Amino acid sequence: MDEALLRTLTPAVIGVLVRRGADFASAEDAVQDALVEALRVWPDDPPRDPRGWLVTVAWRKFLDAARAETSRRHREVRVDAEPVPGAGEAMDDTLQLYFRCAHPSLTPASAVALTLRAVGGLTTRQIAQAYLVPEATMAQRISRAKRTVSGVRFDRAGDVATVLRVLYLVFNEGYSGDVDLAGEAIRLTRQLAAMTHHEEVAGLLALMLLHHARRPARTGADGRLVPLAEQDRGLWNTRMIAEGVDVLQAALARDRLGEYQAQAAVAALHADARTAEETDWVQIVEWYDELVQLTDSPVARLNRAVAVGEADGARAGLAALTALDPALPRHTAVAAYLHERDGAPATAARLYAEAARSATSLPERDHLTRQAARLNASLRG
Repeated sequence: MDEALLRTLTPAVIGVLVRRGADFASAEDAVQDALVEALRVWPDDPPRDPRGWLVTVAWRKFLDAARAETSRRHREVRVDAEPVPGAGEAMDDTLQLYFRCAHPSLTPASAVALTLRAVGGLTTRQIAQAYLVPEATMAQRISRAKRTVSGVRFDRAGDVATVLRVLYLVFNEGYSGDVDLAGEAIRLTRQLAAMTHHEEVAGLLALMLLHHARRPARTGADGRLVPLAEQDRGLWNTRMIAEGVDVLQAALARDRLGEYQAQAAVAALHADARTAEETDWVQIVEWYDELVQLTDSPVARLNRAVAVGEADGARAGLAALTALDPALPRHTAVAAYLHERDGAPATAARLYAEAARSATSLPERDHLTRQAARLNASLRG
């Protein structure tokens, strides 16, 4: 197998797919899939025309992905903007695919990445951002997962924990507004909750409901991002909040705390506050302590630093922030916010502008840019 030849042919094959009508990102993904197929097939059956073979297979992969994307979007159309409360329908083919892709022959991380790409409809770049790794690293992980399962039978389902991780990441991507998948993730999690009494399934469902309830207030009429403290809480869906709290309380009563329950408890405390000023930040810090102990997640530690800054003052929040890697996404934005609260507007303005340059979504970038401009204007005045 001449891997150097494959690397040489890759740009040309991507160019062919783009000229045929594929967007660049989809062409890259399709060619990557074709390369995985080449690594499997060529050692025993080398083609006479490697370039032609790659173009044919990559175009077929692109068409398959496009049909899968169309099917996924059709499923989303069936989901109401506000997911129906109560038990979900019987398991459909989508949830079954989630379990099949979470195959026991894969590591949990690889199974999640493969499922997000193959079933969830997320791009390699979106998955890489969710895992805080370079896109090239995630592309290799997905390729290895595909090679691993290429010769196995999908007759054994993966475990619930892996499927929950996929649903969590799909919901987060949908909630960001980049891909409208939040309602679909809630629908599938309802199905899973109806099938099992697993407390973390309930915890994840509660977390989704409590976050989704705030969605109408997250953007203004002009499309601008509205921070939690500035949201019109009258726009929050109180029915969905009540359901989320009920589901969470039932899960916590089983006394088997997990990361989704802990995150849902934080969301419930935000939902319980009639105003931002009434938020029980001390209790939120305690829940983040639990979450950090459960996961040792850098994102949880970053959110805890914000909570500490609210509960004990900006200086305490900045002290908590110093223990974290500055390369962590949103680290600079959090530092800007805490410096502003600590009475250092010049430093905050500089950090807001720096955070805006590395923001991964346009609404977030616009929000951070406006924050920097606001502080710079006050400094000039």
